[in-house]
Amino acid sequence: MGVLEREQAGGVLTLTLNRPEALNAFTRAMLRELGAALRDAGKDPAVRVVVITGAGRGFSPGQDLNELEEGETSFRAVLDGYNPVIQRIAELEKPVIAGVNGAAAGAGMALALACDLRIASETAVFVTSFSRIGLTADSGMSYFLPRLVGWGKAFELLALSPRLPAAEALELGLVQRVVPAEQFADELRRLAEELAQGPTRAYGLIKRALRKSATATLDEVLDYEAYLQEIAGHTRDFREGVQAFKEKRAPRFTGQ
Repeated sequence: MGVLEREQAGGVLTLTLNRPEALNAFTRAMLRELGAALRDAGKDPAVRVVVITGAGRGFSPGQDLNELEEGETSFRAVLDGYNPVIQRIAELEKPVIAGVNGAAAGAGMALALACDLRIASETAVFVTSFSRIGLTADSGMSYFLPRLVGWGKAFELLALSPRLPAAEALELGLVQRVVPAEQFADELRRLAEELAQGPTRAYGLIKRALRKSATATLDEVLDYEAYLQEIAGHTRDFREGVQAFKEKRAPRFTGQ
């Protein structure tokens, strides 16, 4: 078994970080495989939703520090390993769900924040971690965190690096759902399957619109929304949605 497990069924591609003996700490090999899997998911029309989760009792504590040689910095690891993964999640025009089954710290927490939705087990904890070893945030955390919790709270979490239980992460808006540990796998699968039956192209356009809104003016967003709506209006799923509405039935989206 490799450091990243892929399982595809019913339009859902599940990517499982698979180093449970190290709580799924990232290595260069794992990051390469994760980046490749996300790239392949973008090319495969059979994949309509991607789930990223961890094997065993952890999601990921971030970088495996044992892999860094003495005196080596994280510069190349961030540029060559983490950044491509975060960018591929953002640019993938399909929903990406983080199934946070346990501790998510450092770049592991950043990976979860980069996903479109986060569902956590009640046993999960979140820790920014970087300042604990004298580092600043990377892997997109300084982009996503303040947009989720505000500038002041983001600074507090990054500077003091407290342990956040899943319930507190929910209150802060870091996750969308917290479920009992024994129900976690079923709830994660149910959410993924629900999204896999939806209008995949529209989901991708929603991601584009949200990314644009982070840096654009209102006038620019209005123009961009009109442009994206023109694209959505030419999809098969839009025609099916309208027809289903007229026929008073549930739509049967195909993701096209």
